[in-house]
Amino acid sequence: MKLILCIKWGVTYSHEDVNILYGMVARNISGDFKVVCFTDDVSGIRSEVECLPLPPLGCDIPSDVPGKWPKVALWSKDLFGLQGVALFIDLDSIIVDNIDGYFEYGNPNDVITARNWLNRFRKSAQTSVFRFPIGGHSYMLEYLRADAAFVSRRYQYEQNYVTHKIQGGVKFWPECWTRHFRIHCMGSWPFRYLRPPILPAGAKIITFPGLPGPADAMLGRWTEHGEIRSPAEHLRWIWSQLRARKKWLKHISRFNQRAGWIEKYRFE
Repeated sequence: MKLILCIKWGVTYSHEDVNILYGMVARNISGDFKVVCFTDDVSGIRSEVECLPLPPLGCDIPSDVPGKWPKVALWSKDLFGLQGVALFIDLDSIIVDNIDGYFEYGNPNDVITARNWLNRFRKSAQTSVFRFPIGGHSYMLEYLRADAAFVSRRYQYEQNYVTHKIQGGVKFWPECWTRHFRIHCMGSWPFRYLRPPILPAGAKIITFPGLPGPADAMLGRWTEHGEIRSPAEHLRWIWSQLRARKKWLKHISRFNQRAGWIEKYRFE
């Protein structure tokens, strides 16, 4: 039984995101599998998904600390009786190929993540997609609970904490498996004007840290309330901002053309 986990809390993601993830998993996995969603709102989630309460973090993270620290609760010694090896996938991920390899690669006791693409030479983890043995690293949660303010401020982001505190160190998937939409699909800012986002060869999961998210990238806009512009239209808009002496520099890179292939993998 292949076990896939996701977390939905608050309003950032909807039941539709959980349902879409389930559909993508079902189309790209072999054999028996189960998708478990930890959530504070089960309404609208399809019946095939097993819904469980949010695992308790058991401590308060200071409001000035960034990162998704509730994910650390997954390291609990007892995760509602779940057992074995689990693959966690963020809800803003797109599965584009068979994911059996994520369960077969490495040792079952390994903690395996994507390499953080922004800090490649530091061998740091990126936890949009990671595999771990349930209950095998409960010290991670216990150490955070002992002094949550100190630990969270020291590491800032949950994935930095995972990088530095997993005993024996994290391992990494083959580099081509897990890709970052902005970096590997959109490319650097000049290419964003010359071509639509590409699907990298060998990719199995595309992740979307930051903006744009999958739904907006699919339509060719940066945010939910952003405008859909052609490359020429966006450059003219930047020129208008410059002439009006408004902030414009950051908007040069905040442009993406429509990634039509996202719709195919999300819904078909």
